[in-house]
Amino acid sequence: MRFLFKTRYAEDLRLFKHDGQRFWYALLLAALLLAPAVLPGNLVSQFTFIFIYSIVGLGLMLLAGYTGQMSIGHAAFLAVGAYTEAVLAAMGWPFVLSMAMAALLSAGVGVIVGLPALRLKGIYLSIATLAFGFIIEEVITRWDSVTGGSAGLKVAPITFFGERFNSALSQYYIGLAFTTAALFVMLNLLRSPSGRAFIAIRDSETSGQSMGIHVARFKTLSFALSAAFAGVGGALYAHRISFISPEQFTVVQSIELLMLIVIGGLGSIHGVFFGAVFMIALPQLIAAVKDYLPGDMASSAGLQPLAFGGVLLAFLLFEPMGLYGRWLKIRTYLELFPYYRRNMFARQRSYQKSERLK
Repeated sequence: MRFLFKTRYAEDLRLFKHDGQRFWYALLLAALLLAPAVLPGNLVSQFTFIFIYSIVGLGLMLLAGYTGQMSIGHAAFLAVGAYTEAVLAAMGWPFVLSMAMAALLSAGVGVIVGLPALRLKGIYLSIATLAFGFIIEEVITRWDSVTGGSAGLKVAPITFFGERFNSALSQYYIGLAFTTAALFVMLNLLRSPSGRAFIAIRDSETSGQSMGIHVARFKTLSFALSAAFAGVGGALYAHRISFISPEQFTVVQSIELLMLIVIGGLGSIHGVFFGAVFMIALPQLIAAVKDYLPGDMASSAGLQPLAFGGVLLAFLLFEPMGLYGRWLKIRTYLELFPYYRRNMFARQRSYQKSERLK
């Protein structure tokens, strides 16, 4: 078992805690770069969706997991980014500029949502973001001249320096590049004074305010940054599926995004990626077991929502720390075996939220 003895405050702000962590992350990145050479085409496509959902999940984790502001309308920011990218790509904008504009416009919408949400907490904030999601969905449906309305909108392929990147392989590497960049931005943000202010607001707004943190400013900033991440993910999503319509950005999509961070592990960067893999793999698993289910159950339209709801309920009851929390317990068990104590993690309920996931 590894013990870290820190002798300077700067060591607490390092991007990698130790050399072993740096080695394993480098090995993972190398494996992802080489994966398309050995994986079948359908798996490469699924990995692209994992990258996209991871970017959106990072934004939602910043808002809900690190600032304590719950959102049930995050699909609206995804839609803003997707439609912005689709419209600008059709107008011939360069990919880099259209992506930047998708992020900026989504961040602006996030500020619009964040300002009135400053007076709301808990269930009332969730209802407000849910209402915002319905508003954006209705705007997209009614604004036929720009969004195509219910008929949808075809998305032009990614064009960079005159070259088109519309193959599954090129979109895989573009998704990997943006995911790596988003992760780097997120990690550095959490190491900054702003990131520590977000965590302080999550743990106790009153305590944070007493230490001089401008709660309203940082809450609004959290909404804006979270929306910007979602906008980037939405732009990549639009190019990946090549056609977007209002039915793809409903409240169901928002709930699935919220499930992603809850099942992955609320308050954990690793949990975002665990949750993204789980959310992409579960529908494939359901499709695989349909052949072994009774005919009426296999053909039921509600089978997937039932499975998602059952899994979410099971995690909330038996593993509130999510998949990453379960991995921490397994790792600790293997490191301490045979000296692992059965109730070692039971005391975590008395800890501050900041200390639960390490």
